[in-house]
Amino acid sequence: MNKKRVTWVDVTKGFLMILVVIGHYPGELNFPLSKYIYWFHMPAFFLLSGIFFKEIKEDEASNKTVKKRFLQLMVPYLFFLLSITSIRYGMEVAQGNYNISWYLQDLWKLIIAGRFVRGAYGVFWFVTTLFFTYLLFMWMTKYLSKTKQISLIAICYLAAHLQSIFAREVISESAVESAQSIPMVWNLDVVLMAVVYFSLGYYGKSLWMNVTKPWLFSASFVAFGMILADQNGLINYKLSMKFLRYDHMLLDLIVPISFIIVIVGLFQRVTKIISLDWLRKIENHSIAIMYLHIFTDMILNDYVEYGVVGYTILCTLIPIIISVIIQNVIPYGKFLLGDIRAKKPMQIEI
Repeated sequence: MNKKRVTWVDVTKGFLMILVVIGHYPGELNFPLSKYIYWFHMPAFFLLSGIFFKEIKEDEASNKTVKKRFLQLMVPYLFFLLSITSIRYGMEVAQGNYNISWYLQDLWKLIIAGRFVRGAYGVFWFVTTLFFTYLLFMWMTKYLSKTKQISLIAICYLAAHLQSIFAREVISESAVESAQSIPMVWNLDVVLMAVVYFSLGYYGKSLWMNVTKPWLFSASFVAFGMILADQNGLINYKLSMKFLRYDHMLLDLIVPISFIIVIVGLFQRVTKIISLDWLRKIENHSIAIMYLHIFTDMILNDYVEYGVVGYTILCTLIPIIISVIIQNVIPYGKFLLGDIRAKKPMQIEI
């Protein structure tokens, strides 16, 4: 399992992290790349997490696992939340902003978080959603039979789409506006959809660990067919988990799964020929990249002009450098980045 993780899982996650960075590019792309990235990249993270989920039956083991997941996910969340906010507030004070009400309103948004915080905090929703998705799935597999688990997942899927229809048809056609009109702390309602993709990784583990040629060819046909259909105006499919945008009951399964099969199947084959170690190293620093790439752009774009390539390189490389500094300069830096086994700064490893 560890060898397989080195050869394709971490490489796949590194590739997906690059797509996350590209997906937040503030400029216009000639080809609707960001639209297609959103078709699958966030479902892929939940699905890959589900592949390595292990059932827990004993209460003592459950408590230890919950603590472990909290330290791995929420400690970096709090660390980067405090770090980014401190820098932001320092910049605000330096620019003469002494309005206490502004800071209180901003802090309130940070507490609610999820889809209600934008800008530098645009990715924070994913971590809280993943943590509570894990808790829900752990509870399901511990107390419910397989039939009841699948039934509950189907109910979650239906409920997520009903909420999306309500937001889109009743509140507003704008996904952002309608989603932010529904009060929910930490984007916990996105767990309804996230647990579906998470479960597909868990229940389909045998498929994902070895994507066969028939699956790869079939998924490629569907994935490229969807792109062609979209390009020719036959469909206008969109998917945004953060803002509750689920367009189609059937396509919300078919489209993400097809793309994920293609990506996983390709990397399983390519990594047998080429190491792609640089993608694995990107995954090693994915926590810092995830939290800092938008903030990096917010600081740089007033001083540097770049296109999507320059943006992607700088907003990936700078967080990696910061990640290395955190790990090797700050006491317990690796722990702050989610490595719960780390006790002290280690030698520099890039």
